[in-house]
Amino acid sequence: MAKIAFLVHNHFEQVELTETREILEDHGHSTVLITAEDQTVQGMESDVNKKDEFQADLLLKDAKCEDYDALVLPGGTVNADKLRVNPMAQKLVKEFLNADRLVAAICHAPWLLISSGVVAGKDITAYDSLKDDLTNAGANYQDEPVVRDGDIITSRKPDDIPAFAQAIDEFFIKHDSK
Repeated sequence: MAKIAFLVHNHFEQVELTETREILEDHGHSTVLITAEDQTVQGMESDVNKKDEFQADLLLKDAKCEDYDALVLPGGTVNADKLRVNPMAQKLVKEFLNADRLVAAICHAPWLLISSGVVAGKDITAYDSLKDDLTNAGANYQDEPVVRDGDIITSRKPDDIPAFAQAIDEFFIKHDSK
């Protein structure tokens, strides 16, 4: 099965990490938590309520694309806004896509895809407040629970996590059967 990296900064939407990660691990995938700057990061609920703290397995500066089959980007407004301006995060996204590896982003996380310059001409979904950002970056915004365009899978919000995780899992089932 796949080795999947989750990349977060502080104040990420906790369920978008924990529920997605749990579903993927239940399907036999292994996961690693990569954080941008701090070894310990804070999970949030709706950008308002602090939830749990998490210890990183690895810092972004030490992450290598070739060590993983996929990169998953949980959302959360603060998390996504910090990651989108992080040159190392942008570089990692581009490395994954240039290597034909999966990048999956949910909620506000497609901001990083926009800032990485990888959405033009792509079918993408995200939290509805990102519609204008995506359209202005040249993406074809789709208001669907999950959208896949090549090696990019995107999803809108926590309610869509089961479909998001299923799409990631199915990506590897289809790739493994080739």
